[in-house]
Amino acid sequence: MSRAVEGSVMADSAARARYATDASIYQMIPDAVVVPRTVKDIEAAMEIAREEAVPVLPRGGGTSQCGQTVNRAVVLDNTRHLNRILNIDAENMTARVEPGLVLDELNRALKPHGLWFPVDPSTASRCTLGGMAANNSSGGKSLRYGIMRDNVRSISAILPDGTRARFDTDAPEPGSYADLVADMRALGRREADEIDARFPKVQRRVGGYNIDALTRNDLNMAHLLVGSEGTLAYFTELELGLARLPGEKVTGVCHFPTFYAAMDAAQHLVTLDPQAVELIDDTMVALGRDIPLFRNTIESFVEGDPAALLLVEFAEGSAEANAAKLAELSRMMGDLGYAFTNNAKAWGGVVPVTDNTLQSAIAEYRKSGLNVMMSMKEAGKPISFVEDCAVALPDLAEYTQGLTDIFTRHGTKGTWYAHASVGCLHVRPVLNMRQDKDVRTMRSIAEEAFDLVRTYKGSHSGEHGDGIVRSEFHEKMFGPRIVSAFEEVKARFDPGGLMNPGKIVHAPAMDDRRVFRYGPDYDVPEFETALDWSAWPGAGGGFQGAVEMCNNNGACRKLKGGVMCPSFRATRNERDATRGRANTLRFAISGQMPGGLTSDAMADTMKYCVSCKACRRECPTGVDMARMKIEVLAARRRNSGLTLADKLVGYLPRYAPTAARLAWLMNLRNKIGPVRKLTEKLTGVSHRRDLPVWSSNPFRDDEAQDANPDVLLFADVFNRYFEPENLRAAIRVLRAAGKRVAVARDDSGRSLDCGRTLLAVGCVDEARSEAQRVIDATKAAVANGVPVVGLEPSSILTFRDEFLALCPGHEAQALASVTHTFEEYLVQVADLPMQPIDRPIYVHGHCHQKSHDAVNPMLDLLNRIPDADVTMIESSCCGMAGAFGYAPETIDVSLKMAGLDLFPALDAAPRDAFIVADGTSCRHQIADGTPRRAQHVARLLDQVIEY
Repeated sequence: MSRAVEGSVMADSAARARYATDASIYQMIPDAVVVPRTVKDIEAAMEIAREEAVPVLPRGGGTSQCGQTVNRAVVLDNTRHLNRILNIDAENMTARVEPGLVLDELNRALKPHGLWFPVDPSTASRCTLGGMAANNSSGGKSLRYGIMRDNVRSISAILPDGTRARFDTDAPEPGSYADLVADMRALGRREADEIDARFPKVQRRVGGYNIDALTRNDLNMAHLLVGSEGTLAYFTELELGLARLPGEKVTGVCHFPTFYAAMDAAQHLVTLDPQAVELIDDTMVALGRDIPLFRNTIESFVEGDPAALLLVEFAEGSAEANAAKLAELSRMMGDLGYAFTNNAKAWGGVVPVTDNTLQSAIAEYRKSGLNVMMSMKEAGKPISFVEDCAVALPDLAEYTQGLTDIFTRHGTKGTWYAHASVGCLHVRPVLNMRQDKDVRTMRSIAEEAFDLVRTYKGSHSGEHGDGIVRSEFHEKMFGPRIVSAFEEVKARFDPGGLMNPGKIVHAPAMDDRRVFRYGPDYDVPEFETALDWSAWPGAGGGFQGAVEMCNNNGACRKLKGGVMCPSFRATRNERDATRGRANTLRFAISGQMPGGLTSDAMADTMKYCVSCKACRRECPTGVDMARMKIEVLAARRRNSGLTLADKLVGYLPRYAPTAARLAWLMNLRNKIGPVRKLTEKLTGVSHRRDLPVWSSNPFRDDEAQDANPDVLLFADVFNRYFEPENLRAAIRVLRAAGKRVAVARDDSGRSLDCGRTLLAVGCVDEARSEAQRVIDATKAAVANGVPVVGLEPSSILTFRDEFLALCPGHEAQALASVTHTFEEYLVQVADLPMQPIDRPIYVHGHCHQKSHDAVNPMLDLLNRIPDADVTMIESSCCGMAGAFGYAPETIDVSLKMAGLDLFPALDAAPRDAFIVADGTSCRHQIADGTPRRAQHVARLLDQVIEY
């Protein structure tokens, strides 16, 4: 295939593994993966597939819940190259886009025009417009704006026989496409009565093919393709209808004493004409309180312990009109009998939320509902298969009670969230898909649940489509004649079965374990691990369970906001997303990939992981890929040993004292071009990079050894030997705050070390020894409650993270509990005597600061400077990431990471701005890639304190 297709073609086991799953329970290993650059590449791939009788599967973000985007086929990934906005017509409120464009990217481009695309699924940060059309997606605001079908004007596509056609309302020119339209119109006329009798009369009906569109006089053929799940044609361009951006909005958080009460109230609340009514149940609230990313948000809008919340959103165009709506909402809740002062059965009321930042945080939390549910660490997980049935609002309370009763009879329970406004609630019973008995339970629940939906004349597929989960139930829902019509549509479009077979028609059984992610032969044998993974179940001391926490939701594929996943943002390669790495790891430990953890394929998969730890905080299911990378490095090190480049990184703290004594010699490398090139291969440092400059006057432990210290300062290797002025400034600042300072040390004659550089090359045992040295050296101070403070985030935050996995136990926990970054500690003390500052301050947060929620203390501290004008640079990882940015094979990706957000923000900053960055790597990346020079916050404070 690579002969005819110019885009990337991948057939190795690791690449195929990364495309074998979506966000469903299913797995099918594809025959190959193609990443087309142009539509001609798609045509070439489809032509070869026809000749070889191999199916084709178009794929977007791979976020499907029902198995739509897994198949034994040639997978074509549209997201890497076919992701352009082709045209925005603001006057006519339309946009033309390629299928691989992510929804949030489109909306960012539309915002300056005062427009947006109003279909807003929770996966907007990574789902593609092509995938949304193929799935007939919807979202929280469908009550006002409708679903995908209502907002697609036309679709340009390639038919399975190679014909190109534009599917829209226009009368086609004579030819094969015109014949197809005529045949579809004839089918619509023939089946009009049956369609009217059998199709559910609810807005959220996305099951089967949209043959009801064929019964209309103003037929838009694009609407037949919408929801077809890649089974009829390959989309190459979409024309979308846009909407005006809603104005200022407010949210009323309605609290209820019982779940039934909330469901019964929904039919009344929608009469106030909100743009959304979203559900959150008590399980989701409880799980969210355990996730650091969401804990503070929940405490800001949840009163007491409600059984359910309804988030009622209004956007009336003005603060006064919104306030009037909130008042109406409060009156209605009172009329329904709820008040926070009432007893248990009538307890409830409205918490108004008008702050835009909090509203955005709540919306982000609600959108993460699925992933919050999947954060359970036990083997059983909330499973999607009856997830998004839809019924009319008057039936919602009785339907949800009936479904709860079904779950109870089968010994499980459901977790509920999502779109109460349109009677489409996401519910997932907790089951273990590795156990045959739970698979049988899933089947029984599905049969009974779909019978219940049919009783209420609802839709068994209200948002997430058919895929493998629901396709086999179409006859139960629509009857045999409609299913026969679906088969006729498929046969007319795709007589050779080329396009994503087994979806919508001729589907496998939804409980066929042969197509499960955890199939009948799935097994992970025991293996040795280097770190403590006991919080999770499974082999490798729990490493298996930690890896399997990835449910493929794809949050790591977002391109803006937060930090995760910086290398994917630069490469847009599935391999470089946390999800891609987790899938490869799962295949490696389960014997589905040759060579396992020590294979070259596994090393290649981890190559661009910069250990930023963003996934530790931002992955909704808590997949900590930075820690998992340590396991891969440790396994590879046991198997292959260390290279010289590895030793230069890992053992930096050991040879640093000698190097500092020869600083003049060590620093010559930066000044002599031929030496830079000559040593590149040997040292693993690109000749394009300056190395950090060794100080001839490194920091010494005895520079601060105050008696009875109030604070213990950890002097990391980077600041000690390269920028000792940072440590000296920090000591002056701490003393100006009235604190006695002692540098942490032991009697070994060696400086204490956090082990970070050793972990970076897989030397876990040596890192464990260093961690234990720190624990022992600080034990007495920690027992007396003396805080331990450090300047370098990647070093000091190791105490709160890796130390707990290296040396699990009370002593490590005690040290972690008193460990602070410099700013976290200082922000707690009395105000420092500071002079005003007349220059703006721009702040870049280190990834580990962001992961541990340690950026806000830095901002709070800087804002205490009189007249300070502080701007947080919204960026992902700077890209240097320790040794990553220095290596010849990764320097280009390193610079590309910085070029996405950080460098442009610095270019736009005022020339006289102070640039603050606590991370040693961050400061060096900024110095290498821009004319700016960043400094540690300690240095800035040292300049403004009145000593």
